[in-house]
Amino acid sequence: MISREFHEVLPSTQDRALELARGGAPEGTRVVARRQTGGRGRGGRTWASPEGGLYLSVVLESPATAPGVLPLAIGARLAGAFSQRYGAPVRLKWPNDLVVPNGARGARKLSGILVDVVGSPAGARAVAGIGVNVSPPGGSMPPEVAASAASLAEFARPPPPIDDVEAVTAEAAVASRRELAVPGGAEGALRACSQLLYGVGRRAVVDGEESATGRIDSIGPDGELRLLTDTGPVSVLTGTLRVEDGP
Repeated sequence: MISREFHEVLPSTQDRALELARGGAPEGTRVVARRQTGGRGRGGRTWASPEGGLYLSVVLESPATAPGVLPLAIGARLAGAFSQRYGAPVRLKWPNDLVVPNGARGARKLSGILVDVVGSPAGARAVAGIGVNVSPPGGSMPPEVAASAASLAEFARPPPPIDDVEAVTAEAAVASRRELAVPGGAEGALRACSQLLYGVGRRAVVDGEESATGRIDSIGPDGELRLLTDTGPVSVLTGTLRVEDGP
């Protein structure tokens, strides 16, 4: 039986799920909150977490191969599920976001994925923290964030129940980890990621330890972003991607 821990308010579902993972919680254990007071994204950034969104962290076995592909694989599977179930035209923005393209004005963020790995008595565990904007962001979200956010309620009529989105999201996380464990699974996940990759052919900048500028080309075998620069192809494993405005 899958363990589900629910909170109306919690500082961080990710921190709580990491506690459970360190204690040996089995794959599929999940922590969900209606609101977070200390949500965090990649690189320790603050994650705005008002009511109306899904804030979920799922304990997974840590993939033995291609661990860097896991957040992208979850994103690709979620993009497909959100498109089929709710009609949302979702794309995968490297390294860990789901976005809704907005023409020349770029894209609006629908979901973010954070994966942390910790040890446990049963071996390494990955915890996938996933935030999804289910309903339009409320007034408690910073205006600059709200302006660049998309929600599932824009595309599904009536708006999807948050419990339904939770079930779809948790299933996608577990299924993605299991896909990576079978022969050829990583290659299949990467093909799906490449088909959904946002910004292919557009000029982009990656900021971070591996800064680079070029045109987005594809995703490599370890989940790295491949850019075509003025001096040739470059692969970047980590960083924050900024896609320049354009068609």
